Amino acid sequence: MNESNGVIRDARKLGIPKMLILGLQHMFAMFGATVLVPILVTGYGLPLSIQTTLLFAGIGTLLFHVCTKFKVPAFLGSSFAFLGGFQAVANLDSGKFAAMTGEEKLPYALGGVVVAGLLYLVLALLFKLVGAKKVMRYFPPIVTGPMIIMIGLNLSGSAINNASTCWWLALVAIAIIIVANIWGKGMVKIIPILLGVVGAYIVALIAGKVDFTEVAGADFVGLQKFVIAKFDVTSILVMAPIAIAAMMEHIGDVSAISSTTGKNFIEDPGLHRTLLGDGLATAFAGMFGGPANTTYGENTGVLALSRVYDPRVIRLAALYAIILSFSPKFDALVNSIPTAIVGGVSFILYGMISAVGVRNVVENKVDLTKSRNLIIAAVI
Repeated sequence: MNESNGVIRDARKLGIPKMLILGLQHMFAMFGATVLVPILVTGYGLPLSIQTTLLFAGIGTLLFHVCTKFKVPAFLGSSFAFLGGFQAVANLDSGKFAAMTGEEKLPYALGGVVVAGLLYLVLALLFKLVGAKKVMRYFPPIVTGPMIIMIGLNLSGSAINNASTCWWLALVAIAIIIVANIWGKGMVKIIPILLGVVGAYIVALIAGKVDFTEVAGADFVGLQKFVIAKFDVTSILVMAPIAIAAMMEHIGDVSAISSTTGKNFIEDPGLHRTLLGDGLATAFAGMFGGPANTTYGENTGVLALSRVYDPRVIRLAALYAIILSFSPKFDALVNSIPTAIVGGVSFILYGMISAVGVRNVVENKVDLTKSRNLIIAAVI
């Protein structure tokens, strides 16, 4: 239902058409980073499919929502944490890997992703047995606040790189988002990201900054390319340990979503359930040809801007991802969006994540005059 301060927890009150548009906004927010992972991995020599990645991002998100009792408004997209692991597997040139092509190495990298996903389940069980309160004693606001801030700051480098390809176009996207969110009324106020992407894209079209070459050559409908995971000790040792860092990121992301929405998802439905959903999504994706999944900060940024916290909207974005994974032409169309626009939009989204971290510190009245708290924040 609609609550104070413009917060909307039940998007059905806005009507189906507006819900569909809100879902589209979340889809655009996750798209750029999600498809960038297979593009980068393919650059390493491992042919990871964009369509398959989109399919498992959508399926993984829906699986996550089932595991979390449909309560957590999180989207699961491609994890950047595992890029180093993919590159390491691509560079393996000893033993059985010496004579392999990149296409032959990919299943083994995916096997490592599957094991990494299963490690999430082990930690989820531990959290279930120990209890979220005991675990979160080691993650007080002086820890989670700076962690959330760092998530935004760590991501900001990619925003700068993308925006630097055409600063004026990135600034157009930023300006549209700011104007829509601050001075917009009604629906305009809650879809600033979508308006920023579309508005800046129109400007880019007029300025001749859009390349339709790949769009023209792509098919309207096409099936995904599935790859069945294979398992080898070497590739598992390369990929699986990355799960530890990814789990810490997961805790930070769930803390950020909780802080943004004003609901403690670490206690209800519980950190064990969010980890279970993330782990199953990652293992399932890796088994059939997709990269590891992770809760997406981009979509947390959209939640903070739109103030629409209904998980149903996220599930709509997941359905869009699944449907669009069957259309190479749409993939090409979205990929035709200039990277500068993606950079401009990301500036806002990643900045919102860091701002949520700052709010987390302020609202919990963390005393930074104490040297202990100051040192903890400084180390993070």
